[in-house]
Amino acid sequence: MQRNRWLAWMGPALHHPRLWHLSRRGLALGMALGIFFGLLIPIAQIPASAAAAVLLRANLPAAVASTLVTNPVTFGPVYYAAWRVGSAILGEPVTEDEVPPEVPDAQSAPEQSWLGRLQEQVMGVGKPLAVGLCVLATTFGVATYFAVLWLWALSVLWRRRRRTAGPAQAH
Repeated sequence: MQRNRWLAWMGPALHHPRLWHLSRRGLALGMALGIFFGLLIPIAQIPASAAAAVLLRANLPAAVASTLVTNPVTFGPVYYAAWRVGSAILGEPVTEDEVPPEVPDAQSAPEQSWLGRLQEQVMGVGKPLAVGLCVLATTFGVATYFAVLWLWALSVLWRRRRRTAGPAQAH
């Protein structure tokens, strides 16, 4: 990593042992950061979570891997759920079968470029989607942090009980 021209500028920050060591808090924080950035932003999730993990000394591989919570399969349902949550929070009425507003297709607006159509569509769902993504990212990030802490503690307790139970009761 020190010889890589793209990573060399980070120097000793990437060699901090807490970034690579598997510890309860490091893993929990790394996964929470990955879930947070994976849900919050649609692009550059991995660099954002990696940078946050380096700054906060969280487990870097966990932060990078957990951004994959949003992928081509889950992207649509996650963003639809975020739009619904945002609409509910903002008090915008949404019926059960309503879908987010759509942009007119190219035939009905031929003078508008694809970028203009995309911008119009984002502005149509923008506020509810942004609020929903913030709420989901924060909620699931915090929930992931505490779930990992709890599961780690449960695993330690389970292993300790098995160890102290003795060989006769282990089977």
